[in-house]
Amino acid sequence: MYFIVGLGNPGAEYEWTRHNLGFMLVDRLAGETGAQVKRKECRALVGRTELEGERVELVKPQTYMNLSGETVACLLAKHVHERDGRSLIVISDDLALPFGTIRLRARGSAGGHNGLKSIIAAIRTDEFIRLRIGIQPAHTVGDSKRFVLDEFSRSERAEVEKILERSAEALRAVIRDGIDKAMALYNSSQ
Repeated sequence: MYFIVGLGNPGAEYEWTRHNLGFMLVDRLAGETGAQVKRKECRALVGRTELEGERVELVKPQTYMNLSGETVACLLAKHVHERDGRSLIVISDDLALPFGTIRLRARGSAGGHNGLKSIIAAIRTDEFIRLRIGIQPAHTVGDSKRFVLDEFSRSERAEVEKILERSAEALRAVIRDGIDKAMALYNSSQ
């Protein structure tokens, strides 16, 4: 079984913010598979579905971004056979990647992302798959915290659906073909 954890912040005021791309992608996957992401477990909204023939738990932590690790650690602890993180896929925004670019990684550092930092600290490993979605601005911003919590501009919103579609395809490829093949396909062609 896989855990696909979309990082974001709960509440209507954050729904269309750049920091909520993880939630948006989980919602898209739920819509595509008919899943309901509403079961409350480990301070998250969770929904079970199937992707590419595999059981998947779609997860939206409700702890706010900086405490996402609490949810992930709790879920992995409840599923003893999944404890090592190899079944974990985390979706996050990435300020260092150009807008719309996606990057799959089998492991790695938090890269300055507080949600990833929280998860790495809570589960004591960086050995989990992550899908990073670029939100880098076209111009220099003075306050990056404010930027990630701002809503997408109108011109960006038109692109968000395409980005989510490509990201969903990349996650399906990870589950179907493995992380190495998925990285070769989705990290090279943007």
